[in-house]
This record gives sequence, structure tokens and C-alpha cells, in this order.
Amino acid sequence: MAASRGLPVPLAIICLVLISGYSFLPTTGVAAMDPTRSPGPQGFTTDDSLPSAEDYDPDREATDAPILADTLPPLWGTLCNYDPCLESQVSCGVLKAKTGCSCPGFTTQREPPEIPNLKSVSWNGSEVVVHWCEPYSYVTGYIVRVAGKERQRFGKDRRAGGLGDIEEVSNVCVVAVNDVAESEESCMMYRPRDHSLPLKAGLIGGALGLLLLLLLAVLLWRRKRQRKQQASISMRETAGTQ
Repeated sequence: MAASRGLPVPLAIICLVLISGYSFLPTTGVAAMDPTRSPGPQGFTTDDSLPSAEDYDPDREATDAPILADTLPPLWGTLCNYDPCLESQVSCGVLKAKTGCSCPGFTTQREPPEIPNLKSVSWNGSEVVVHWCEPYSYVTGYIVRVAGKERQRFGKDRRAGGLGDIEEVSNVCVVAVNDVAESEESCMMYRPRDHSLPLKAGLIGGALGLLLLLLLAVLLWRRKRQRKQQASISMRETAGTQ
């Protein structure tokens, strides 16, 4: 007792704190545990809400969230019904947004356009007409050149156009343009037909018709003359018999 009185005050306080800490340890935690649950590591019980190895189903991921076909666009994965050679049709980008179809790869607005495909250069009876197909690029218009000189400009939605009359054999080219640059040329040689052939045929036909009319007139005149001669001969014979 005398020794305890001789201890320093701080050491005595520390001893009291340690004794009181051990006396207040929880004693109800083990009693409240469910005896049917197996203790987990470090004395903690396992939670039934957590999945165990026995509850794991490898096919559950494929069956829990099925992909419904109705949620996909109707033409998902198919090419859009878009013809680059036709005019006045809905753009491929609009078709893709509406139906989910796929468009060919288009170049961006920051790149020069690809080469358009010049399909034909022909005479339609009154002028020379060119027909081309759109490149898979961003395009703002088209330029048609004849013998290296610009002849016509057309809008981005056009796929054909008239050039007027081309009298000589010439190289006809079409280029696509946008805000960056022009594409390379797509060219075709045009050889004009002889436009005077119908006129010549008309002149020849007219001359033949006139010749036929003259022959018919001569035949009618000779027939009329023969009738007059026969009539005069018959009158003379009648007068001689009297």
C-alpha cells in the first residue's frame, strides 16, 4: 500500500485508463451472432446477400439482359439504298440517320474531293449532254471543261448537264470541288457527228420528189396529146366515109 502511494500521479492515471478500457470491451457481439452462420475471417460473419461460389451461374450474364431485335434500326448493318449517279435523292447521311443503314466512307470537309466518275458524253439532238456519278466525298459543286476550258458549272445535287454544241473533237472533263480544292479530272473524248447529214438527206429527198413530179407531168402531157391525136384521126375518118 505504501508502494502504491509512492507511484507518480501520471502513471497511476494511465493504469486506471487501461483497466477501464478492458472492462468496457463489447460482450454482446458474440451472443448476438446467428449460430447457423459460420464465422468469417477475423470473427466476422458472412452475409447471405453476397453471392457465393455455389450461387454463380455462368449463363446468367447472357440471359439477364437479352438484346432485343426490335431495339435495333430496321436496316442495321446493310448498305443504304443510295445511287451516286442519280439526281434529286435523299443523301446517304439522312438515310443512315433514319434507318441505321451503312454509307460508304466519305472524305471530310477538310480534304479535297475524290474523282467523280464521268459516265457519258453524248448528243441528244439539240446539244451535248454529260452524265457523271458523285464521288464519296464532301462536294459543293462540279465544273465541266471542254478542251481544257471551263464550259459549265453545276450544283452539288446535279449529275448531268447540257454543254451546248461542240463542233470539233474535244476532251470533255468533269471535276468535283469543295471549300478546300478541286478533285482530279475524269475525262472522255467526244467526237461530234455530221449534223449536216439530215439536211443533205432532206435535200436529196426533195430533189427526188421534184423529179418524180416532173416525170408524172410529162407522162400526163404525153397521154393527153395521144388522146387528142386519136380524136383528130377518128374525126377525119368519119368525114371521109361521108
